[in-house]
Amino acid sequence: MNIHHRPLFNTQTVCEHYSKTDGVPVTYVCTTALGDGTQAVDVFYRETPHPEFGNRYFGLYWSEGGLRNEPGVMICNADRIEDLTFEMVEANGQWQYSQHRHDFYSVGDVTIDGGRAYLKLMGNINVPRTTMGVVDGQFVEVNDE
Repeated sequence: MNIHHRPLFNTQTVCEHYSKTDGVPVTYVCTTALGDGTQAVDVFYRETPHPEFGNRYFGLYWSEGGLRNEPGVMICNADRIEDLTFEMVEANGQWQYSQHRHDFYSVGDVTIDGGRAYLKLMGNINVPRTTMGVVDGQFVEVNDE
């Protein structure tokens, strides 16, 4: 499945670091808000639950406040990703998605907005569309039946 992502960080570096640190393969999944908000996170997956925290997905994001009110990279549990759906449009030969509620993203002759909260299309609204979800670290088409 040819899905276009716009990650916040160098995902290859993150995958290599956490695969080495945790001793299990870690892969990049997507960049999205984990709800209907505006804070996008890079979501990563490991097949086995983390031995201390029990999650299989984690998210990384940049925080201006951070701990001790200093800017820095933050990590969060991202297991909620499997409960979310991604409305996607096909443009430039790839599936495209809005990362968060106010991610007004233009590609080709279509603009997509809304992240996981809603779908708003502008421009060529007749582009191919699909709904996808994440299962075991992979995007899958969601069957509406």
